[in-house]
Amino acid sequence: MRVNFTVNGRQQEADDVWEGESLLYVLRERLGLPGSKNACEQGECGSCTVRLDGVPVCSCLVAAGQVEGRDVVTVEGLADFAKQRAEHGHAGACGTGGGCGAKGVSTDEAKRWSARPADSQTGEGVELSAIQQAFIDAGAVQCGFCTPGLLVQADELLERNADPSDQDIREALSGNLCRCTGYEKILDAVRLAAARQGEAL
Repeated sequence: MRVNFTVNGRQQEADDVWEGESLLYVLRERLGLPGSKNACEQGECGSCTVRLDGVPVCSCLVAAGQVEGRDVVTVEGLADFAKQRAEHGHAGACGTGGGCGAKGVSTDEAKRWSARPADSQTGEGVELSAIQQAFIDAGAVQCGFCTPGLLVQADELLERNADPSDQDIREALSGNLCRCTGYEKILDAVRLAAARQGEAL
């Protein structure tokens, strides 16, 4: 079958997709976007997390046919996605004019955002998002295999909760496994990104 969908703001078409093919396979092997990692293939580790219509999903569990006409944001498009949110008045969870208070944004609102098509599909040459820069500054990256999924999941957390508690962070990232860091620097990075986004408001 042929699948047409938007990835990081660009219309994409995947031909000869077989019925059992995963979104993860299409992203990595057909579209050349290796950011989402192929680890457990069972939805247990979070390394392949992407946003599907604004909602984080394990792309290894999503059949490629399910994304027909939908919008996908991978770690490669995360910076543009965050930039577009900020331009629409949504800095972090709500920003100015968001009107969502402590509850974050609705799923319907999140689904309307997508990466800008004029920018790089690979994420190269664009300014990093707050969470990406915080991961670097806090030293939250070691081998890096889990990092793309953690970034996508943490970005979604900060979008709906501008000032998350440690418990909020732990709960949001509970589906993302890391074998290197011990998680403390990852928590530091999310706290740092939240603080920086708060200062920017």
